[in-house]
Amino acid sequence: MHDNLHLLKNMKTKLVLLLTSVICLFAQTGMSQDKVVIRFGHFPNITHAQGVVAHALTRQGKGWFEQRLGPNVEIQWFTYNAGPSAMEAMFAGSLDLTYVGQGPALNAHFKSNGEEIRVLAGAANAGAALVVKQGSPIKTAADFRGKKIATPQLGNTQDISCRAWLKAQGFKVTQTGGDVIVLPTNNPDQLALLQNGGVDGVWTVEPWVTRLEREAKARVFLEDKDIITTWLVSSNKFLRGQRDLVKKIVAANAELTDWMQKNTDEAQKLLIAELKEETRTTFDSDAVAQAWKRIKFTTAVPAELITKAVQDGKDAGFLKGNTDTSRLMETL
Repeated sequence: MHDNLHLLKNMKTKLVLLLTSVICLFAQTGMSQDKVVIRFGHFPNITHAQGVVAHALTRQGKGWFEQRLGPNVEIQWFTYNAGPSAMEAMFAGSLDLTYVGQGPALNAHFKSNGEEIRVLAGAANAGAALVVKQGSPIKTAADFRGKKIATPQLGNTQDISCRAWLKAQGFKVTQTGGDVIVLPTNNPDQLALLQNGGVDGVWTVEPWVTRLEREAKARVFLEDKDIITTWLVSSNKFLRGQRDLVKKIVAANAELTDWMQKNTDEAQKLLIAELKEETRTTFDSDAVAQAWKRIKFTTAVPAELITKAVQDGKDAGFLKGNTDTSRLMETL
């Protein structure tokens, strides 16, 4: 009788252990099924500092967004040279959110008839400039006739700004020629082109403006201050499916922007380390500090700058037809 009771007790213990294991297994399976992977983009630029700094913290296992979004959220970071590439990735469904310039975001929004691309918040304004060599004979806008200007990518924010400005100076500029040739060129390649005379000027964004000043002995001909340099945008599909999560992302972006302004030295160290990882290039801390001063990090999106961005896109020939921005900004 005693043996039977002992046997029943052992079976009961084993059954409890088995049930506990099954419950744990189901719990783990449920957790993995609930895991959300967010594909987040940015460019290796100081004007994308929120993305670069957050990417650095993710790499260190101290993810800024991850800590604020919960244990079931994984951020996968992707880098792009310029906006059109990021927008193509978003259209292809391989990117959920990205920091991006105004030009490509607007172009993509209008191309989808307002169905895709939603601006969630601002990230940075200014930080872009047109530079020429120190000893360049170019002194006035008229001197650019017959010259070549490099921009980061066809249709990116600086490319559009450059073409719109040239048109405002009375030049005829086409996508392949005209009175002034605009030559889309990857940011790292612009340095050698300006040094060897392959181009007469470069319209680009930080940190490349400062690098051109320091390494190619360039001088700033025109600083582009009244411009939205970087937005935080989402695909409409991701927004619809994860609205509560997107609200937290917007709040985390605002918190990060505020932290960067109050902890400039630490933010710049993280940025320099991450830019080295992404570009295999070392950025001098003095140069980064110099570039940082040109940029206004802000989550605000002034309506007048959106209007200006649309007009620049039209003037540059990239925005045609319907340019209704009523669905561009997302209020969360």
